[in-house]
Amino acid sequence: MPLQTTTIGAFPKPKYVPVQDWFLAQKSTAEREASPGLLANWQPGEYEAALQAASGRAEELFVRATREVIDDQIGAGIDVPTDGEVRRENYIFYQCRRLAGISFSQVTRKSVRQGSHSADVPTITGPISLTTPRLSEDWRTGQNLTTRPIKITLPGPMTIADSVADAYYHDERKLGADLADALNVEVRALADAGCQYIQVDEPVFARKPEEALAYGFDHLERTFTRVPEHVIRVVHVCCGYPNALDSQHYRKADARCYLQIADAIERSSIDQISIEDAHRHNDLSLLEHFVSTRVVLGVVDVARSRVETVEEIRERLKAALEHIDADRLIAAPDCGLGFLTREMALAKLMALTQAARQV
Repeated sequence: MPLQTTTIGAFPKPKYVPVQDWFLAQKSTAEREASPGLLANWQPGEYEAALQAASGRAEELFVRATREVIDDQIGAGIDVPTDGEVRRENYIFYQCRRLAGISFSQVTRKSVRQGSHSADVPTITGPISLTTPRLSEDWRTGQNLTTRPIKITLPGPMTIADSVADAYYHDERKLGADLADALNVEVRALADAGCQYIQVDEPVFARKPEEALAYGFDHLERTFTRVPEHVIRVVHVCCGYPNALDSQHYRKADARCYLQIADAIERSSIDQISIEDAHRHNDLSLLEHFVSTRVVLGVVDVARSRVETVEEIRERLKAALEHIDADRLIAAPDCGLGFLTREMALAKLMALTQAARQV
């Protein structure tokens, strides 16, 4: 059997989608800021209503785009595609808009990701709770378009906390616990709807491994509380995006971060751990720490326009198989593909799936 393949999250948005794609560096600041709601004060439900009013056919366009990105992934040979996150103007803020206690009108300038960059972010002004689950509807839209299982992604508690400003809790553990409880409502709604693959993204685990070990894993388990056993719990830990495609020497998480949290991952209830390896190769003996956990290994770089060859990917996968059984290795990109053009993304995915079939 060939290695299983999957994607991580974002896929390049078709140009007709009624939200701008915050990934693409070639878009001007004005274009990005013109996107409905990047930091606008939308209340729950108003964001979607504004899009509908702006285009007159927003839902039709979102469904069309979802079909296209799923078909692209399956056409490239991906076994477990995502919905491409085509509805999301910003991966984290899309979720935050449904969290009571987070204000998009009270904006704070904050240094995020251990100082890798600064950004204007929404502010926590009261207790966190989920207003309305949404991702189960996103999943149904995608799953109705294919017989392959659609994976849905959402940001984890530590990553949300690092991406907003806290003017209420002043207690990272309490904030993380409340975020986990709110996300758990979303995750259980996904499970009840029938979603098999639920991926929680925690890139901040790579930036702050000590905090991840102190309380991050507890909050991650809380996020997955009461989720049925048939649901595959995926956690994605990448090491950081640059500001633009093909940027050089941008700040990534420390190279030792995966090793610091590997044993905690193995002890957790996580079924699959997604890590990047293409941008910066790991010492593959890292994989030996995962005895029962399956590893989603990033083997194509999502921040470089150069397309890896089939041979390069195949040799890296073969090297990984010296440290992990084939039935526990899954081939994937490092992270979401939103920085790339559609043509680049497809070329990288086709090289990936060809290599996986050859191993």
